Amino acid sequence: MLEIRHLKTIKAIAQLGTLAKAADWLHTSSSALSHQLKDIEGRIGNPLFVRKTTPVQLTAEGQILLALADEILPALSHTEQKLQELKQGNKGRLRLAIECHSCFQWLMPAISQFKQRWPLVNVEFNNDYMFDALPGLEEGQLDLVITADTYPSELMHFEPLFTFEMVLVTAPNHPLADKKHIDPVDLQTENLLVYPVNNERLDVFKHFLLPANVSPRSIKKVDQTLMILQMVTADMGVAVLPNWAVREYEAQNLIKICSLGKKGVQSKLYAAIKQRDTNKSYIQSFFDISREVSLQNLPDVQSAS
Repeated sequence: MLEIRHLKTIKAIAQLGTLAKAADWLHTSSSALSHQLKDIEGRIGNPLFVRKTTPVQLTAEGQILLALADEILPALSHTEQKLQELKQGNKGRLRLAIECHSCFQWLMPAISQFKQRWPLVNVEFNNDYMFDALPGLEEGQLDLVITADTYPSELMHFEPLFTFEMVLVTAPNHPLADKKHIDPVDLQTENLLVYPVNNERLDVFKHFLLPANVSPRSIKKVDQTLMILQMVTADMGVAVLPNWAVREYEAQNLIKICSLGKKGVQSKLYAAIKQRDTNKSYIQSFFDISREVSLQNLPDVQSAS
């Protein structure tokens, strides 16, 4: 007999493409997930996935169970949410701001889903804290901040959402465009386009340039991602941005992207809240929805567990 955990397993493997990524997302081991998969296939009597394919491909039986998962899991989540509402109350306010300036392509769909699940929670988006929102959270002007910055605090809780790679973005004809990877010294002669925040908060400086004691030739601060990309395509400088924020422009041959160093520079996105709010059901629901939507909408992101 099939169980809910079986449907969650099939859904995760189908979405993420590999057993290892699915195991990470479900907070279990690859061996445990493989054992569970064999158990499901044993109950059905046929394989669910075509072996040795990357990403994995579903068999006809797998497609049927994935369709069932798509039907059952949202309904189950909705029912659980309703029960939580009856138990803990469903009213509240969520004043949020972002320090991740490329977030809109996943954050807006996440907020839309959140409002459908929690119609009595008033969501307010605050633009006054675009580049330095954590002080607003500390001072009680905000309830949640999307940020890449964390620090030890008894007052604050930083909930990891997902990880991703920061990549160098250049014009297609730029001298660095065809390199296999970028070394810090490669940026010594470049005009680096960055957001208007302190350099020490930017991943390209924290994890790439400062450890190598290297500085770019010049720095230009730009407050909009789209403007940064337009300047890059015009060969007015290079930038370091999340890989998921620039893939569609790369696909159109408007830009080239390249890893920073042989292993790349990994970054992680968090939802910051007050410690006292961690037990609120709609806050936890926001975390879950954000993870689900980022997985569905963004290429190359991974679990932040």
